[in-house]
Amino acid sequence: MIHRTPFFLPWLYPSLVWRMPTREKVLYLTFDDGPVPGPTEFALHTLGIFKAKATFFCIGDNVGKYPQVFQKIVDDGHAIGNHTFNHLNGWKTSAEKYLDNVQQCDTIMDSQPVLSKNRRLFRPPYGRITRKQIKGLPSCSIIMWDVLSMDYNKYLSPESCLRNTINACRSGSIVVFHDSYKAERNMTYVLPRMLDHFASMGYAFKSIQP
Repeated sequence: MIHRTPFFLPWLYPSLVWRMPTREKVLYLTFDDGPVPGPTEFALHTLGIFKAKATFFCIGDNVGKYPQVFQKIVDDGHAIGNHTFNHLNGWKTSAEKYLDNVQQCDTIMDSQPVLSKNRRLFRPPYGRITRKQIKGLPSCSIIMWDVLSMDYNKYLSPESCLRNTINACRSGSIVVFHDSYKAERNMTYVLPRMLDHFASMGYAFKSIQP
């Protein structure tokens, strides 16, 4: 299974962020599809043990359902990004509907008592976004990824998920995990072991700045 982004995609979409430019030992862990009780709280607890910072791309509907979990992400000093309100597939959605859904996610996050200063980060669900939709988000940093953990794949064993993710990482990698129930089995196995592996090699874990 391919865990690293194909080389030609950053060339086709150079305005999107695929990897962070650095020569230092730094990884940028990101979490999609939360916040939800359980998986998000596990991720936050594990990150705290390693004094790691990450970026959480939140679904607006989940923010509305679980505001306390959303607030915990911000209170712990992590970055927040928009992941649309309903986890829309950009290839199957008109630009107008897609951009309205992004705004709806912004609105629900605006209504929360504690906000993240990094809320202008955006990640398209499934990594699928059209050029017209990209042009409709001029004030956003659109964050893609260098490494996809595939933690959501029920056919992928936790051990394989860990091994493949570690092997795909390099300095500056943006790594995708999912703080969701679908990915919970693999994410809860891989995350602490991955953090321990790279921390022992002198890596730091930082959130993405817009």
